[in-house]
Amino acid sequence: MEFLVFMTLPGLAILLTAVAAVDQIALRTGRSRWLPWRSAARQGQVSATGFEQLHASFSPGKQAELKERQSALVLRDDETDGAPPRSRVDLAAGKAVIRLPRRSP
Repeated sequence: MEFLVFMTLPGLAILLTAVAAVDQIALRTGRSRWLPWRSAARQGQVSATGFEQLHASFSPGKQAELKERQSALVLRDDETDGAPPRSRVDLAAGKAVIRLPRRSP
């Protein structure tokens, strides 16, 4: 019966709120390793992802935003794009060149 309650939108919102509360309590007490969705590499709030997906189900603009974020993660960042790099690392020679930005007087 509880499963059917969480299949409704109000039940899903209640479930997401409960998961967010458990997540935050575990983070603040230092017991986040007990949670199955938390690992050492995982940073950020897990509950935010669930609420964003719920928001995306009602808002087409949010769906487009989430798709744009996902496609931006796949795209490659080239050094030649944008401003020239301020630093350069030559692993073969064992040198690193770092240029500090100029300060205006």
